[in-house]
Formats: sequence, structure tokens, C-alpha cells
Amino acid sequence: MSYCKQEGKDRVIFVTEEDHNGPAEVSLPEDDEAPAGLILPDGEINWACPCLGGMATGPCGVEFREAFSCFHYSAAEPKGSDCLEPFKQMSDCMAQYPNVYGNKDKEEEIAATGTDLPNGSQPTDEVTAKA
Repeated sequence: MSYCKQEGKDRVIFVTEEDHNGPAEVSLPEDDEAPAGLILPDGEINWACPCLGGMATGPCGVEFREAFSCFHYSAAEPKGSDCLEPFKQMSDCMAQYPNVYGNKDKEEEIAATGTDLPNGSQPTDEVTAKA
């Protein structure tokens, strides 16, 4: 005969061999909601979407949200061409936080000179060809 015992926050269930031999009677509830993506069903932006990688909440989150919203709701042709100022403000903000957003100029310099290689070595022809 199976029984259940509560130990603190845990519930321990002891089952018999007969319980294991029969078909399971457990049913899981159906998930009625589809996982939300970047754009919610009502057309709004889902700022909590993991696909944004925390950009909406970082030190330049306000600027990012303004630029992204401008682009999303833009009716201009080409799309987003009326959003240059919000994107410039976002870019200026990100330049103030290179430790968070990276420093594109530094990365390009490293890639061009190969100065990040150990002992000043240069990339091989194979590596250079793949780049």
C-alpha cells in the first residue's frame, strides 16, 4: 500500500510494486498560453523577452527602448529612417559604458593588428583566410 509523508517543505511518496506495474494516472495541465516572443499578440514590444539580452534594462535601457520603439512603430520608408536621433543617443550612451557594451573601436583594432595574440604572434594563413 502506498503512502505519503511530509518532511518540511518536501512530500515523500512511497509506492508499492503494484503501483509501478499499472499505468500512470498522472495528468499534467495543458499550457494555454504560448510563450511570448519579442512582439506580444497585441502588437506591443515585450521588454522582458530574453532575446533582448538585457538591453532594455542595462545602463542605456531607456535609450535602447526609445530607439527600438521608434524603429518598431516606424512607418517611414525605408523603415526606421526617421529614428536616426534615438539611435545616435543610444550609441552615444553605449560608448560611455565600454565594459558593458564592448568597445567596437578596440575590437576592430585588435582584429586588424592581431595584438591580442600571445607573444605578438601573427595569425596563420588558414585563420586569416577564414576571417
